[in-house]
Amino acid sequence: MGISVRDEGRKVNSNINVTPMVDVMLVLLIIFMVITPMLQNKVQIDMARVDNPVNMPDADKEDAIVVAITRDGSVFLGQNRVALAELGGKVRDRLADTPGKTIYIRADSRSQYRAVEDAIDAVRTAGVEDVGLLVQRREPGSVLTGGD
Repeated sequence: MGISVRDEGRKVNSNINVTPMVDVMLVLLIIFMVITPMLQNKVQIDMARVDNPVNMPDADKEDAIVVAITRDGSVFLGQNRVALAELGGKVRDRLADTPGKTIYIRADSRSQYRAVEDAIDAVRTAGVEDVGLLVQRREPGSVLTGGD
């Protein structure tokens, strides 16, 4: 009588199949590449550049109220376009639960001064005490041109 020896240990494959993991990672990469530009909640504006801006870290917070004025004079409250006549009322509605909050103005460097002034007046008549004007730091060595 002979002993039968099972030799299954030699057939075990100890290599890890990474193909499914690579597929999942590529799908996630594509999803993040498509979604990331959509997450930017700012209106595209070429802000004025200055040498010594004051840091306003509260402007980047989720609950910050930002009014944007584009080159053509359009006014945006966050991502939503609003008429200048409605701006004060909408700001007042947003400030109903948190009075005394700073409102931030992002104006295009080529927008008309009158449009920016009207937006600030509308915000101030809504009862806002503090208004911050957002600008960008000028890069060292940049030359002042007519567009800046």
